[in-house]
This record gives sequence, structure tokens and C-alpha cells, in this order.
Amino acid sequence: MTEKQIKLAIGSMLHDIGKVVYRSGDGRNHSQSGAAFLKAEAGIQDDVILNCVYFHHGSYLKNAPIPQDDYAYITYYADNIAAAADRRERQEAEDGFDRQVPLDSVFNILNGNQGHSHYAMQILNDELEDVYPTEEKVKMNADFYTNVVRNMKDNLKGIYYSEEYLNSLLSILEANLSYIPSSTSRRELADISLYDHLKITAAIALCVEQYLADQGECFYKEKLFDKADKAYSEKMFLLYSMDISGIQDFIYTISSKGALRGLRARSFYLEILMEHMIDELLGKLSLCRANLIYSGGGHCYLLLPNTKTVCQVLEDQEKSVNRWFLDTYGNALYVAGGYAPCSAKDLQNEPAGSYSELYREISRIISKKKGHRYEAEEIIALNAARHKGERECSICRRMGKIDEENRCPVCAAMEQMASSVLYQDFFTVLDRFEEGSLPLPGGKYLVAGHKQQLLKRMESESYVRSYTKNEIYTGKHVTTKLWIGDYTTGDSFEEFAQKAKGVKRVGILRADVDNLGNTFVNGFQRTNGDDRYVTLSRTAALSRQLSMFFKKHINGLLERGQSHYLSSGGKRNITIVYSGGDDVFLVGAWNEVIDAFIDLHRALNRFTQGTLTISGGIGIYPSGYPVNVMAKEVAALEERAKEHDGKNAVTVFEEKGMYGWDCFIKDVLEEKFRLTDTFFTVSENHGKAFLYHLLELLRDSEEKINTARYVYLLSRMEPDAGGKEEQREAYRHFSGKMYEWRTTPEVRRRLITAIYLYVYLTRDEEENQ
Repeated sequence: MTEKQIKLAIGSMLHDIGKVVYRSGDGRNHSQSGAAFLKAEAGIQDDVILNCVYFHHGSYLKNAPIPQDDYAYITYYADNIAAAADRRERQEAEDGFDRQVPLDSVFNILNGNQGHSHYAMQILNDELEDVYPTEEKVKMNADFYTNVVRNMKDNLKGIYYSEEYLNSLLSILEANLSYIPSSTSRRELADISLYDHLKITAAIALCVEQYLADQGECFYKEKLFDKADKAYSEKMFLLYSMDISGIQDFIYTISSKGALRGLRARSFYLEILMEHMIDELLGKLSLCRANLIYSGGGHCYLLLPNTKTVCQVLEDQEKSVNRWFLDTYGNALYVAGGYAPCSAKDLQNEPAGSYSELYREISRIISKKKGHRYEAEEIIALNAARHKGERECSICRRMGKIDEENRCPVCAAMEQMASSVLYQDFFTVLDRFEEGSLPLPGGKYLVAGHKQQLLKRMESESYVRSYTKNEIYTGKHVTTKLWIGDYTTGDSFEEFAQKAKGVKRVGILRADVDNLGNTFVNGFQRTNGDDRYVTLSRTAALSRQLSMFFKKHINGLLERGQSHYLSSGGKRNITIVYSGGDDVFLVGAWNEVIDAFIDLHRALNRFTQGTLTISGGIGIYPSGYPVNVMAKEVAALEERAKEHDGKNAVTVFEEKGMYGWDCFIKDVLEEKFRLTDTFFTVSENHGKAFLYHLLELLRDSEEKINTARYVYLLSRMEPDAGGKEEQREAYRHFSGKMYEWRTTPEVRRRLITAIYLYVYLTRDEEENQ
């Protein structure tokens, strides 16, 4: 980026900072208070930046004493586009502004919802726990805004006009402004945060600057101010997406030694790989992370300038990365990209339906590429490739140079990094090989380390960039903060199996959000066809909220487990293999995995105000079971859950164990499992042998059960006539219900699952042997 482009980015990121100053009690309008604050308190004296802040509204820009090519015109134009996409009138509008208005939830209007929830008055930090929208009354006050101003003042001092600083600036804005509304108008929805508005404005501004430079246009005043209406229809932008294929198979290609750590290492490596590809691309395009709309689960969306140079860079990078994938991992991984040219009006969904069509067009392009991965020359090269060694890697099965443990260099480095993923917070990209580093596209390498190692590497000529995990560090060089679901209480399948209650087995969960693709395309369209809310700003806000939930908040959910159907709650004996933009893979003590998934289901329902649901499968396995087999079997259970009418389901242990969430919690657990548990807790004379016989009868009868034998078994469980009344009452209730539940196949199926859960939970050490 040129110095002027960097200043444009900073000016557009800070153009509305005066809103915070104004709401803290400053009497001036926010353009004046923002420029004055940056000049007096943050020490910013540069006119390019200050003009973007002071003159970003038409009333001030109209007679501004600035040249026609001043970047203030670009910021004004970008702000108008972003604001038009943000600000949609409420269906029941009021007049005026209110400084006390809190940030509304973007889920209020998602998937037909008509909610009235908002967020607490807070900043985003590591201790943040109040992440759920509420209908309780919240009023923002001047004291809160004063504290935010103080934070911003401290953070902005010593500003650098460098690309590295831009990502730190975004982190500062995210931390302080994520729960502050951009607009406090009573006529408009206040569901776009000031952070999201500033970020989108910067992305648009950087795109516009490059597009106009490519057109040879430097008279910004005429183009973007005097004749702005015409410019809104120009295809200045590209909405671009990348998608990596082959992720699942790549993750599960591991050795049995240190298998669980290997899973986590490969998952994290792919996440860094995608972030690296994004940063490499943004660097080549002279853009920054403001242009990143969404990243997670092996795919991303970016807003880019619509120029021939950009299109060529996209094509070249895609070819280059896929050649690197072929050289490094064979055909295991593949990246497909697609873009759709768009105008400011498209981003504002004008005409109706134009914004959603952008995503459909991109999806069609990527799907076509995935169906025809390689050109003839690449297929020939792949088949004719000469191997670098004579032996096969015991892990990835590729031919190459093998160490004494029969591992190729990549797999050896992956195993070495496995422990670092769990316990290190800093990850550095270098442009030369370092012992134990992992390869990245473009001749780069990834290493992990602690803070002092990072600082030392920053001084070397080979330093490229660094990533921090779950901490907001700001400074000249710390480029990217990544929220990572990294909760763990163990390092091995064996360890988690031993922590399980009852049968010593591990539980494997695979799950993802239902119908999320359709939600992104159509989720903000109202049931009456009104699609005024279908805009880029809301897509970005929704994406960020879901990423926060699955990459940050999930750590707290597992740290403070609530459900205790099969466990005691509290700190879960679980590790996150991956938790991305909308999907989850957990490993842990089998009983705690089930309770944790219930927590996740309930938390997502509360977090999204019932607008999104999650479905998944849970398998139970011995600790030594092959990882790839577990993954495939649980994937099948997840797919089975998705077949439930309306989805919103869980499949437990086997495909017959598929239930809607309400049925599983209320019918299987709270009724049938709880009754079984209560009876056997009260009973003193009956072991589980009787239960095994009942289970055999229930399970072996598809339609009609052997009633006489069933009744006989129940009668054998009756306490003696002189037994305790508590036991006799428990038996009467238990036997009556067991007799009632035998009648229909569906109820019998639920009972079988409940008995399975009880048997697994109470199996003692001798039975485990």
C-alpha cells in the first residue's frame, strides 16, 4: 500500500470516532468532535486523515477548502454506501435521536424473527461473558462512552503510517466499539455496530480508490460528490470467495501415536493456512483486513476493487496455490475461487434481489471449479511427478524423504507443532525454512512460540507476519488476532476415556448450523417479501457474530458446563478439535460430550434468539479405535440428524438414535432415562441383569413385543412384600411406565436409547474389563 492509501484506510476507519466523543457529552457534532479528538488527544496531525473525519458529511464537504482529489470525497462516498446498507427504517419508526440507545441484535430480523433484543453496555475483552441479547431495559450512558474515549486515546497514541498498524487499529476498534450502535436514530434499526460500520466503510473506500485510479479518474469531487447518484450504479467492486476442498480427509490423515494432538494440529494448520492465503492476497492487492468480510471453516468472502489487475491477481494466486497443493500434498487439498462484479446499489440490494444473486453467482462458479479441478497439463504433471525418495510416509502415504520414524518432513513438523497449538499464543510466518516449521504457500513457513521468541523473530529479515490467539495485542507488527476455539483438558483419547463416567469410552461430536447457506442469502428477507434488510452490512454483522460464538464463546461454554443429565456439569473433560464459522468437532469423555452438545444447542438458541438451529451426531468408541473410521461414522450420524424434519436434531450412537432436540431432552433424558435412573438408585436388590434382558426384548422386536415374557421380567423386579414403601412405590411407577412404553415402535425406540445411556453411565470397572 502507498502511504496515501494507508492514510485513507486510517481516516475511513476513524471517520465516525466522533460519535463516541459526542455521546460522552461533547456538545459538537460528531465530525467536529472526532477530528478535534484525533488531533488533540491522539496526536494525529495529518491532513489526509483529519479531512476524512471532518468532511465525511455532505453539509461540511460542500464548501470544504480542499482540493478535488482529496480522499475526504472517497470517505464521504464510502460512508454513504455503508450507511445506506446499515440504516433501514424500523417497521414502526419514531422520530429523533437518542444517545442512550443500545446496540440491537442482528438476529431480531433474521429468518422471519420479529425480536426486540439488544446487548448490554460493554466492551469486548477476554473476560466478556454477557454475550447474549436481552429484552431487559438497557440505556447507554455518558460515563460508559467516556471510558471508551479514554481507551481509544491510549490505544491511538504513537500511530504508525504502516500496513502492519492497520490490523492493530482494527483490533482496537473491535475491542472498544463492537457493542456500540453506529446509528442512534429512533427511525432506524440500531443493529449494526460502530465497529462493523467503520470496517465496511474502510473496505469500500480502499476499493473505490483503486477502481478510480485504474480508470484514470482523480477528480473525486465531481465523480463521488457532484455526480454520486450515477457512480452508485457503476460496478466498482468484486465480491470474492475462496473455498478449500479436502479439509476433512486432510485432518483425519494422522498416525495413531498422539492422534488427538495430531487432529488439533492439522485443524489449526488449515485455519492458519486460509488466513495466510487471505493476507497474501490482500498484500498483493494493496488492501488490508478491513476488506475481509468473513473467514471460517475453509472459506472466506472479501470485498475487492473491480479492476483487470485484481482479476489477474486472483487468477494467478488460485493457480499458484493449487500448484503448491499438488507439489506439497498431492490432490488432497484444492482451492476454488469465484467473484461477482457489483455496484454500490447491489450492496444495498437495489434492485431487490440483486445482493442475494451475488452469492448465488459465486456459488455456481465455485461449484463448477470443484467439479473440474485440474487442467490437462496439471493432470499430466501429477501423474508424471517424480518422487523425492523411495519410501512411503507412514502418516500421509505420500512418497518422499522419510525420517527414522517413517515420517515425511511435513508430517514430522505437524506432530512437533501439535503440542504448540494447545499451549502457545503466537504463530509467526517466515520466508525461510526453520527447523520444525510447517510449509505455507508462496515459499513461507509457519512456526509457533512464546512472546519472547516472537519479538526476536520480528527483528530478523525473514519475518513476514504473526498471528495471536485469543488475545488482543496491538502494536506495529502484530498483524492478526484470531479467535480460536482451543479449550482442552487432555491430550489423548485414552485420557478422556478414563475420565468418562461408567463405560470408559470417548465421545465424538460432529455438528454444524442448519441451513446456514440459505440464511446468508435469504435470511434477512421478511416473510412478506420485504428485503430492505438484505445488505452487506448485515451479512458482515451476522458472520462476525457466528464466528465469535463458535471461535470464542464456545471456550466459555465448555469451561462452565451447565447441563448435568449425564455429568456433574462444570469444567468439561473435552477438547475442541475444531470449531469454525458454523461447525464443531469435539472429543471427550462420552457422557460429557452429550451434555456439552445440549449446552451448545441451548446457547446457540439463546444467542440467535431461536433463529438458527444446530444438528449433529455423537458416537461412542474405545480409545484405540481408528480416527478416520470414527470421523466417517460420526459424519454419517450427523447426516442422519440433518434428515430430521426441520433438522434441529441429534443422532446418538447409531442411526436409529436420531431425535429432534425437544424429543431427546424431554422424552429420552428427562422422562425415560430419569425414571430408569431413579428406580435403580432406590432399588437395592436388583442389578442391571434384569435391565439387559428387558433391553434385549425391546431391541429384538421390530413391531410386536413378547408381552408375556416382558411382564414376567418386570414382575421379577418387584420388591418383596416386606420391602420399603419407597422401593415399592418406585417399582409401581417404573413397571407401569415400562409396560406402557412397550406398545409402539417409536416410543420403544426412545426407551432403548434411554436404557443404553443408563447402562453406559453405570457400567462399573469389572464390566469395563
